[in-house]
Amino acid sequence: MKIIKANPDKINEDIIFEAINVLANGGIVLYPTDTVYGLGANIFNNRAVRRVFEIKKRSFLKPLSILVRDVKIVDAVAKLSSSQRKCINDCLPGAYTFILNKRKIVPRYVTSGSSYVGVRVPDCELACRLASIFPITTTSANLSDDEVLSNPCEILEQLDCEVDLVIDVGNLNSSKASSIIDLTGLKPKIIRD
Repeated sequence: MKIIKANPDKINEDIIFEAINVLANGGIVLYPTDTVYGLGANIFNNRAVRRVFEIKKRSFLKPLSILVRDVKIVDAVAKLSSSQRKCINDCLPGAYTFILNKRKIVPRYVTSGSSYVGVRVPDCELACRLASIFPITTTSANLSDDEVLSNPCEILEQLDCEVDLVIDVGNLNSSKASSIIDLTGLKPKIIRD
């Protein structure tokens, strides 16, 4: 496991390149977002996604959300109506995960066989840059149903396992994960505030 100290306000291209390389080769990256630290894996690598489930001790029946680099890419992974597109454009980037009808490109093992996908575009350039080549998983870096921590050292202790790369920007100001809003029905529905 490699830990890299980073400044979230000053993007270091070498760190981005190294992290994308780790992700491209099936590795897991612990990375900061605009809310909490996340566990990232290339969504197209089944083995890497499986590791995320195992690290979190998360049921394989509970889908993972994905992170895309910007709002324009949401349409590549999810089918959007004009009203959904407007909502997403109004709210993202930001601390929201939107549940949408997924496109076939999103692997079933990421969404636990569901026809829906949770999509995020965080207000964090570093996190978005990690998804500049392919979407990555974005799930809070904690054991399922356990406390969400904001310090990488404490997170690693809680997970009691090694990830391949840690991008450490220090304590985050938040320990609250993104709000989840389901846009698949007639009206938006708040799943998690």
